[in-house]
Amino acid sequence: MRVLPRAKKPSACCQTVWHAFTLLELLAVIAIIAILAGILLPALASARERSRGIYCLSNTRQLTLAWQLYADDHDSLLPYNLVMAGTTFRTNINWVNNVMDWYVTSSDNTNLATITEASLGSYVAGMTAIYHCPSDHALSADQAAAGWSGRIRSYSMNAMVGNAGTASLTGGNVNNPGYKQFFKIEQMPRPSDIFVFLDEHPDSINDGYFIDRDGVPAVGWSASSVPNNEWHDLPASFHNKSAAFSFADGHALLHHWSSSTTVIPAAAHAANLPIQIPTAPASEDTDFEWVMEHMSVEK
Repeated sequence: MRVLPRAKKPSACCQTVWHAFTLLELLAVIAIIAILAGILLPALASARERSRGIYCLSNTRQLTLAWQLYADDHDSLLPYNLVMAGTTFRTNINWVNNVMDWYVTSSDNTNLATITEASLGSYVAGMTAIYHCPSDHALSADQAAAGWSGRIRSYSMNAMVGNAGTASLTGGNVNNPGYKQFFKIEQMPRPSDIFVFLDEHPDSINDGYFIDRDGVPAVGWSASSVPNNEWHDLPASFHNKSAAFSFADGHALLHHWSSSTTVIPAAAHAANLPIQIPTAPASEDTDFEWVMEHMSVEK
């Protein structure tokens, strides 16, 4: 009888040994991933906002080019920039013809004809998207509930450039009597220092007329009703605490704000305007002074 050889037992060196992660190791990996995400996500968000800021700058440059083309076609006279409020005053001779608010009942928030049929509409070839900052998603609770994705405009024009109608009948501006009103680019001593368009805080933007007052009451105001410095309208701070500005010479920049009184969340009823600017510490009014210096020049 033939005896088969006994199978050899595999040596220890040939055996496959499977190791599983322990709970402690899994928790350590998850903790490392969470730490890396915490480091990288803010950087990615910041990079995304920088990209949107560049897009926003492009919008303001295109609006300024349209503004310049309008002047070329109107004997160097700049576009109208009129005070409008509520439903009491509307005209398409203005650069835009809407007054935005937080109500779902107002068509000015969504009606693109208030842009395309206004005086700059034909100079931008109907490109309404350039009137809206890509970072501006501010809506009221009612507007969000109605399914809105956004309002149609994020930019306003410097109140000290262009014909302001009854506010500038005397050649100056009743809302800023200590500063010059510019009706033509040639009247500006340094066009590179005077801004034309900016992205405005969504709780401040209503009409297209951006105004701040530097310690001088407007006509009809009592001296006691206006503090030394006050944000009447507020710039936006969408882009990493910066706002886009375009200037009369055609260049644009993102200006970074340094004060907490300037950087307010982009939400309905968040700004609580007007905002009085403390006289101390001095850094609190740095942002305001920068805006005033680039809004006009003193008489």
